[in-house]
Amino acid sequence: MLSLVVLTAACGGDFPQSSLRPQSDVARSIDDLFRGIFWLAVGVFVVVEGALLVAIVRFRERPGAERPKPVHGNTALEVAWTIVPAVILIFIGVPTMLTLWRIDRPPQGEALRVEVVGHQWWWEFNYPDLGVTTANELHVPVGHTVDLRLRSDDVVHSFWVPRLAGKRDLVPGRENQLWFTVDSAGVYPGQCAEFCGIAHALMRVRVIAEEPDVFERWAELQSHDAVEEPGGEALVETGRSIFFGAGGCISCHTIRGTPAAGVLGPDLTHVGSRSTIGAGVLRNTPTNMASWVKEPHKVKKGNLMLDMGLSDEQARDVAAYLGSLK
Repeated sequence: MLSLVVLTAACGGDFPQSSLRPQSDVARSIDDLFRGIFWLAVGVFVVVEGALLVAIVRFRERPGAERPKPVHGNTALEVAWTIVPAVILIFIGVPTMLTLWRIDRPPQGEALRVEVVGHQWWWEFNYPDLGVTTANELHVPVGHTVDLRLRSDDVVHSFWVPRLAGKRDLVPGRENQLWFTVDSAGVYPGQCAEFCGIAHALMRVRVIAEEPDVFERWAELQSHDAVEEPGGEALVETGRSIFFGAGGCISCHTIRGTPAAGVLGPDLTHVGSRSTIGAGVLRNTPTNMASWVKEPHKVKKGNLMLDMGLSDEQARDVAAYLGSLK
């Protein structure tokens, strides 16, 4: 009974990181390959287990029956069980190789190029043709091929968004490639799939697929220098002073259009427009941002962000300033 409950529980619910719900051309190719091999495996299972059950029933020991006579080999049977597996392997191997060749070749036609850099433990996304740099949230246009060039800044990582493509490693000193075309708008979560240190499980990524006109507006906004959104001016002004002064934040972070030009941490130029912080650990709210800047190691153990010793009030003010950067 318990096994039945567990089994049925696994068959329901929303699974945003399931590769069985493909939403891109590459993911659909992988899914088609999987389903073809799965049903072939089911057929092999039925035939083999069926033959085994027939042999068990038909040739079982019966009272008073003579003992069977031993035989030495059966040429026809031996040829069959050599040829049949070879044919099965051909049916598996040929589609597999064709799929691998298709998804590993460079993308055909015009593609949006994005440079993906893996850090411990966050993602950097550079759009060289658009002049945009962001972190942890990859925006892409629906129906347009995206060409990702992947590399690591420290250790081996693996970029994986199950509903869009297979895993692809980021190896220090090498550039890898991954491409796909998203079918429909939505948010597709993923994560690092290669153990890379203590915060590996919290190195998340969100691919935000938008209609082309929405993506163009986002890219236009992101290409500009930081603009502070009006509201809470007193807190914002105090937070700005802390960020550029005693906080020491500018040694690691960049905010375009300001003296902040650090390259060790994520670009914060438009951090207020992002939906999450800490590589997907928290929703981007003033309260969560204050918790993050005050005690980053309590929020995400092992992350490389320094604890600047801010008070609750100072953390609130810095959060207000960062939240204003739309």
